[in-house]
Amino acid sequence: MTSHKALEGVTVVELATFIAVPAAGRILADMGANVIKIESPSGDNLRYTAPTEGRPLDQHENTSFDLENANKRGIVLNTKTEAGKKILFKLLEKADIFLTNWRPGARERAGLDYETLKQRFPKLVYASVTGYGDEGPDKDLPGFDYTAFFARGGILGSLYQKGTVPMNVIPGLGDHQCALGLVSGVLAAYIRAKNIGQGEYVSTNLLHTSIYTQAIMIQAAQYPDYGQAYPIDRRTTTSPFILAYKTKDDRFIQVCMPVYDAYYPTFISCIGRPDLAEDARYTRLQEVAKNNRSPELYDLIWQQVEQKTASEWADIFTKNDIPFSIAQTWEEVLEDKQAWAINTFYHMKYKNGSEKALVRPPIDFLESGLPEYRRGPLLGEDTPSVLAELGYSAEEIANLEANKDVMTWKE
Repeated sequence: MTSHKALEGVTVVELATFIAVPAAGRILADMGANVIKIESPSGDNLRYTAPTEGRPLDQHENTSFDLENANKRGIVLNTKTEAGKKILFKLLEKADIFLTNWRPGARERAGLDYETLKQRFPKLVYASVTGYGDEGPDKDLPGFDYTAFFARGGILGSLYQKGTVPMNVIPGLGDHQCALGLVSGVLAAYIRAKNIGQGEYVSTNLLHTSIYTQAIMIQAAQYPDYGQAYPIDRRTTTSPFILAYKTKDDRFIQVCMPVYDAYYPTFISCIGRPDLAEDARYTRLQEVAKNNRSPELYDLIWQQVEQKTASEWADIFTKNDIPFSIAQTWEEVLEDKQAWAINTFYHMKYKNGSEKALVRPPIDFLESGLPEYRRGPLLGEDTPSVLAELGYSAEEIANLEANKDVMTWKE
């Protein structure tokens, strides 16, 4: 029996660069949508970020670009020319969903804002990601996850060991959170458009997404007379049962026992101190906090954990049903058998003979199965075929290219 993808027959036009919106487009493509990515003649900037990620710059083996743009078709348009804009509108006439990360001001100047397009394409689902949102004094600021998500959202200013420096951030963490949020909104809006024949504007942004991901603690910060203000010294954390500890072989092992009282006798015995299992000073978190015993208990646990290797603790904690994980490096994650068992990775074989593990989006369908993983399009690779589908002849396509309204891939 032939399986059908959830979004077969749905057409998506993507006018976006870097990560957040293209990642959403990738997810929709994996679900079976016909996603047409529009790039400027210079190309999506993500094509050229390899050196900052510690990998070679090679358009034929571009793992970051493939991660965000697999299973799409790519066309190069000069949207500043009359002919280029005409092609864009022809694509939107056939589209169900339009994705963009242009800033609000830029969209308005180009006549690509929602209110303008709604008049022409009333059933279109229009979806956007920005750094700081569509309203407010900072709506047109440039936004990346380093700035809007990590810094402005409160992560860098709060979640580091007091007295040290903020953690080293990496690209994509905030963007991928935004992408998942955008996809959920897009799918709901698409259902609405199918039901009532009316389009919708869907948006999210890095700042709101960051605040939402930290919402539990940001809300709790409104109670200054309770708990601790971040950044904190991990040694004085109220519960030492939710921290990472260093092992004999200089690894870190993270435990997570939010219900301290229930886990205390088992955990304290596991780490070699059964003599403290019924010690009234430590058995209840309320008493530990009241008497400021967290630091001494933290030191005790640290001392015990340092006596065995991470592998030894993994065996002990597994047998005693203690929630834990060894803090893995990226190299170890690439070899994680559980991650491979749940199809987190895909073996991409490039034409140059190289084979690399590429990551799939974390959404699985049982009946329609795993999506294929076609590499992202080379710059302008699908320009001729997409234009032909719009009714342009080979001669017209050649003229458009000669006039620099479009571009096709050339080695």
